[in-house]
Amino acid sequence: MWVPAAPGYRDGMTDQTNTRTASTPDRATELLRLHREETLLTVVNVWDAISAQVVTATPGTRALATASHSIAATLGYEDGENIPVAEMIGMVERIVRATDLPVTADLEGGYGDALDTVRRAIGVGVVGANLEDQMRPLAEAAAQVEAVMAAAAAEGVPDFVLNARTDAFVKAGDRDPAEVLADAVERSRAYLDAGAPVVFVPGKLDEQQVSTLVEALGPQRLTVIGVPGSLPLARLEELGVARVSYGPLSQRVALTALQELVEDVHRGGGVPASVRPLN
Repeated sequence: MWVPAAPGYRDGMTDQTNTRTASTPDRATELLRLHREETLLTVVNVWDAISAQVVTATPGTRALATASHSIAATLGYEDGENIPVAEMIGMVERIVRATDLPVTADLEGGYGDALDTVRRAIGVGVVGANLEDQMRPLAEAAAQVEAVMAAAAAEGVPDFVLNARTDAFVKAGDRDPAEVLADAVERSRAYLDAGAPVVFVPGKLDEQQVSTLVEALGPQRLTVIGVPGSLPLARLEELGVARVSYGPLSQRVALTALQELVEDVHRGGGVPASVRPLN
């Protein structure tokens, strides 16, 4: 049964992987281990240094994931690789510096040069990444996965946790759901065969779809996104899902709280008594 990791869980990691001086390869190995455990890995996505610090300090947090949409919005860009790669990597570097935990970065489709972008991300301490296939021809997308894993190994990080994303459901349109699921299975298998440790299939998946994907890929190989109406975390763990992330929804939750504060102030209210200190 799924339960949140106990407070201080990350203190149980080895001294080598639980300090700011841990090497990038060691952090990658730790992140890969977290994906391979039967315990579901949950990552609430962050978008800047202070969100990274808050999430890191919350008991039960074992790794961090960035959200490209949220970083772009923070810096005034529309989602969809409109942010210059240097600005994206710059914010990711701030996030890495703000935590003692492994960080995986959402790198969209690679900003025109996936290999260079991954190398730059590794250079600032990132130990995993989401890369979208954007439904390119399968052979091309699988070749990119293989090349990225080879590039990570060449950078000295063979355990780099590439979370190869297929947009089969995101770009499904009005296609038959059975065909979409079959595409997701085929693409996910190809990415695992090309060397990706895990694959990401975003979308509001039902239990049958998740079960089919896990059966086809094996346990602890599938990562999904948590959205309103998603399967409960306990059930996802039982089904053998490796990880759940939350994309831009964590930032939306924070901005909703800000908007609600503004609305309450306009009604004559103020800061709620439940607000927490940042340190």
